[in-house]
Amino acid sequence: MSEKKVRVRFAPSPTGPLHMGGVRTALFNYLFARKHNGEFLLRIEDTDQTRYVPGAEDYIVEALKWCGITIDEGATVGGEYGPYRQSERKPMYREYADKLIASGDAYYAFDTPEELDAIRKKCEEEKKTFIYNHETRENLNNSLALPAEEVQRKIDAGEAYVVRFKMPVGEELHMDDEIRGHVVFNTSTLDDKVLFKSDGMPTYHLANVVDDYLMKISHVIRGEEWLPSMPLHVLLYRQLGWGEDMPKFAHLPLILKPVGKGKLSKRDGDKLGFPVFPLLWTDPKSNDISSGYREDGYFPEAFVNMLAFLGWNPGTEQEIFSMEELSQAFSLERVNKSGAKFDPEKTKWYNRQYLVNKSDEEIGSLFTKEVLTAKEIEADQAVVNRVCGMVKDRVDFIAELWDQVNFFFEAPKEYDAKTVKKGWKADTPELMTELKGILEGIEDFSSANTEEVVKEWITSKEIGFGKVMNPFRLAMVGAGKGPHMFDIIEILGKEETIARLDFAMENIKK
Repeated sequence: MSEKKVRVRFAPSPTGPLHMGGVRTALFNYLFARKHNGEFLLRIEDTDQTRYVPGAEDYIVEALKWCGITIDEGATVGGEYGPYRQSERKPMYREYADKLIASGDAYYAFDTPEELDAIRKKCEEEKKTFIYNHETRENLNNSLALPAEEVQRKIDAGEAYVVRFKMPVGEELHMDDEIRGHVVFNTSTLDDKVLFKSDGMPTYHLANVVDDYLMKISHVIRGEEWLPSMPLHVLLYRQLGWGEDMPKFAHLPLILKPVGKGKLSKRDGDKLGFPVFPLLWTDPKSNDISSGYREDGYFPEAFVNMLAFLGWNPGTEQEIFSMEELSQAFSLERVNKSGAKFDPEKTKWYNRQYLVNKSDEEIGSLFTKEVLTAKEIEADQAVVNRVCGMVKDRVDFIAELWDQVNFFFEAPKEYDAKTVKKGWKADTPELMTELKGILEGIEDFSSANTEEVVKEWITSKEIGFGKVMNPFRLAMVGAGKGPHMFDIIEILGKEETIARLDFAMENIKK
């Protein structure tokens, strides 16, 4: 078979917000496509209309956009293999179900839910497990067990039925997975899955295979939870006569919870205080709100970088990658078989790396937009840029900058009690009065010059620097924090510095 053009798809169901595991699946598909100059498709698999949630599809599209994952073809951008919503492709699936029935690879099953429940209950009483397979199908209410005339009568009468795949008996199915290597299943252990439902819609299995074939998908890269479906999908390709066009399969490892065992869930995020969704989601039925990485202050680049390392590594020491660098470095060969444990602290670390490496201008602009505007504070942007740049290596998020720089925009009206107790002594007001006089006499209020003058004065008094600088900082900041003291007063200016000293001397009481 000649080498196919790489075409991959991300095919979520619009049943709620997109879990970060789903975003990672989309990302790995996207990176694989970019690495091989291929195409990335978004297909909406909405065959289960009972679980459809309004707004979920828009959420999926917005999440991919925020992450920088560009859709080449799909539900929102079109393409020559559309439509890309399975509900809009409904008429075509029946043809393939009928083809499988005609070849003897599928059959009509008229069993009602009540009949199947009764059989399951009887098996439970006998300490058995009921499976609809080669051992049971000949004795059930289906076209394999009933006379042809009876089957036709039921169909003509409009009785509800499903179409089930007739799983071969006793076949060793040898398959290759791009991540897990050689995989073997015995068909006798598998059940006869429903391919076509009584509501006229295909199940995931039939629609998925038909759409992948018709859309010329070259690689199916999806989560580990779909590995048990691989034998059925391979058989569907074979029985429909598409064996030569079968895509290569790759099943990604699970994202595991940070503490304990098992798959990462929303419950873990709620319990430990981190999002599991890319964007904030409001449930349209309950109005429950689930937090999102975007709204929690994460940069999309940091979120993507973190996701890429959940189950993949480049084989080098490099940890910070742009999307372009990821697409060049990515390969399925370096995706792990075992689950990847999610680490919320590592995610914060990624965000800090991106924050620190952004320019002061970009950080300042974001701070103005996200924090100062909300607080209705107007400030010179050049000053905002400078003060944010002075402390950006101390925070993980833009919003946290406020605690580091608020004193530049609002003069302290209260003072940290511990710092007052430690640094404001009986002779402090006298020292601050003398310092005020020194500052008033300085014409060049630059950081370097004020530092030189004040240090000379402290040295001449033969006292410790902390005796002056600690209460001085308290007067300017309101606490014992902040960047270099003389940088602070240069930005505040002489008039504001003097005013804050006066206010502190009037208001700080031991």
